[in-house]
Amino acid sequence: MTLSKRINELNESQTLAMARKSRELKAKGVHVINLSLGEPDFDTPDFIKEAAKKAIEDNYSHYSPVAGYLDLREAISEKFKRDNHLEYTPDEIVVSTGAKQSLINAIMCLVNPGDEVIIFTPYWVSYTSMVQLAEGVPVFVKAGVEQDFKPTADQIEAAISPRTKLLIFSSPCNPTGSVLTYEELSEIAEILRKYPHIYAISDEIYEHIVFEEKHISLASFSEIKDRVITVNGLSKGYAMTGWRIGYIGAPKRIAQACDKFQGQFTSGTCTISQRAAIAALKADPSEIGYMREAFYRRRNIVIDLLSEIPGFRLNLPKGAFYVFPDVSKLLGKHYMGNKISTTEDLCMYLLNHAHVSTVSGDAFGASNCIRISYAASENDLIDAISRIHEAVNKLKD
Repeated sequence: MTLSKRINELNESQTLAMARKSRELKAKGVHVINLSLGEPDFDTPDFIKEAAKKAIEDNYSHYSPVAGYLDLREAISEKFKRDNHLEYTPDEIVVSTGAKQSLINAIMCLVNPGDEVIIFTPYWVSYTSMVQLAEGVPVFVKAGVEQDFKPTADQIEAAISPRTKLLIFSSPCNPTGSVLTYEELSEIAEILRKYPHIYAISDEIYEHIVFEEKHISLASFSEIKDRVITVNGLSKGYAMTGWRIGYIGAPKRIAQACDKFQGQFTSGTCTISQRAAIAALKADPSEIGYMREAFYRRRNIVIDLLSEIPGFRLNLPKGAFYVFPDVSKLLGKHYMGNKISTTEDLCMYLLNHAHVSTVSGDAFGASNCIRISYAASENDLIDAISRIHEAVNKLKD
């Protein structure tokens, strides 16, 4: 059977690939500490699980509307007002099977073949593949550790052309943990105001995991709100990765297009998950504050320990649960005759010799970095970084 050019050219998610390699080693009895996946190590809070149980008992076992139950979209609307000071009516909201589906819905509904899409780089792994699947042209605006991985307004504006249709970013950012400030978002809003042909996707899935900064939504800048698609979900902040609930707030014409598109693929998402999501979103955000506090403690531990490893250059991530060290000083080193030429080589070295799973920065458009998730217990993090430190010390020039 001949597979389509589309699927042959689609890259495998490197985060999922590394997780698979970790499982293979674990199956052989190796004690691997997995710091490659972006998944909270917490269980879903009990009050959310109770809502799901009740939904089963109440026979929520039939198709829902494609865009999600009305009372869920009303709860999302209230959440936008409460947490983000945004006004989205229920018919401007579409619930999907995870924020990943929300993203591909929006991209497929906006991007035509040949349209250019500006992607802040480092970026989440799937942005590029999604744009390419829509036959768009990714345009990367890169910022390194010295810029806190945040591109300047001048860099962004320099990337704009008459073919630019969309820009995509996440804040807090996966993989860097960087958080765009009010001032930085204001500059982005000003750029969008000057170029009315450009839309923006603001991926805010980590909004509840912010430390020193305050989360700001791009759509809160009213003059450009009609061209912003706000993407969010419950996976990260509510520890609901397996429930698969994501959503968008968007201008009505875009929300209707996403509803139409989704209707031809998955229709409405799991009804039980939707009922659980209502309980989650109606709760006071303080109900999940303990997770943010734990991530804050872990971040500080990880930064302190990683800063002692020679060759690691770090920023201070202000959100999410990742660190993204620049390890370019380690490239070219050797271990027992094997050269560490790339960050992929380094990640495989750490997996095979330190038994710690990380992800190469190539997956995120930053070939000099690796991503380390600290969504693990403090004991595992301390053990893992000790192993990494020992393995790095064995590398020779």
